[in-house]
Amino acid sequence: MTAKKKLTQKRRHEIILQMLEKKEFISIDELVAHFEVAPQTIRRDLNQLADEAKIQRHHGGAGKETNTVNLNYQDRKIMNLEAKERIASAIAQSIPDGASIFINIGTTTELVAKALLKHNNLMVVTNNIHVASILSYKEDFTVIIASGEVRARDGGIVGETTIDFINQFHTDYAVIGISGINDDGYLLDFDFREVKVAQAIIKNAENVILAADSSKFGRNAVVKLGSVSQVDHMYTDIEPPENVKKLIVKSDVKLHIV
Repeated sequence: MTAKKKLTQKRRHEIILQMLEKKEFISIDELVAHFEVAPQTIRRDLNQLADEAKIQRHHGGAGKETNTVNLNYQDRKIMNLEAKERIASAIAQSIPDGASIFINIGTTTELVAKALLKHNNLMVVTNNIHVASILSYKEDFTVIIASGEVRARDGGIVGETTIDFINQFHTDYAVIGISGINDDGYLLDFDFREVKVAQAIIKNAENVILAADSSKFGRNAVVKLGSVSQVDHMYTDIEPPENVKKLIVKSDVKLHIV
């Protein structure tokens, strides 16, 4: 059996870019298996492509470089999954039985919903169809789903009707996800309508919990939701960048690294 011909770095870069034309996110593990090289080699490749603004680097892989369109929902579900599961478990442990909670759109918040299934007597208000579906099996839970327009791509519910609906409630907790956090600590997302709903959720909760795995740091998106200073707790899997960490400390946000 002949050994696989070793490709030059330039050729690997060309193939990676071709792969990203067909798939919006590729993990390091996928690329290691495809090229049969060490993970360190792939990380160097991705870092160089990101420095050249040809891709967007994420923890555990890479995606297409854009600040106007989010990654495909199915790709986001598997992206940095292990870290998201740890974050979700830690957030669930911080919420007591009998609490009322907003849960917004996001793959990490859906994992939080799964982790909450061991709880008792929760009331959950959500604009995420998947969250409502996950929690609806618990007979002792009250699950309230927001009205509004359903986004086909990810089951999120958005629009002015959704904002009006959210404003009717005031909960003990809000669990929110985000698409990106820039170096100034701004929370960023891709859909203006989703951002307006998230702002209403933040306004109407006693304790705001931000779930943000490390792929969100330095990730760019076109719509500003707010600032990390507006949340009460932040759960992530690595130390935030220095500027973000300074803002967290200054704003008395409780940082949880899991």
